[in-house]
Amino acid sequence: QVQLVESGGGLVQAGGSLRLSCVVSDSIFSINAMGWYRQAPGRQRELVATISSTGSTTNYADSVKGRFTISRDNAKNTVYLQMNSLKPEDTAVYYCNHAIRTMTYAWGQGTQVTVSS
Repeated sequence: QVQLVESGGGLVQAGGSLRLSCVVSDSIFSINAMGWYRQAPGRQRELVATISSTGSTTNYADSVKGRFTISRDNAKNTVYLQMNSLKPEDTAVYYCNHAIRTMTYAWGQGTQVTVSS
C-alpha cells in the first residue's frame, strides 16, 4: 500500500514562507503526476498545484498562482511545495497525492499550515 507522509507545516505570520515536503513510498512515483491539495475547516478539499512526472509541467489554482511553487525530486520520491507571501486564507491542512483525483492513493495525515494576520 502506498504511503504519503507530509511535513513542513507550521504557524507563520502573513507574508511569511513555508516549504512542505511529501515522501511517497511508491516504486513507480517517478511516472505519476503529483499534486498538493488543501482542506480548510468546513470546506471541501481543493487541488492547489500539480506537477508532471518529469517536473516539466506545473499548474496552479488561481488563488496560489505566483506565490506557490511545486517541485519534485524523483530520486528521493519526494514532492515539495514552496509557499511564499502566505495569507490567512491559506490556512488549511495540506496533503499530497496523485494529481488525478480518480487515481488518488489513501490520504496521508497531512500537515497543518496556519497563517496569522
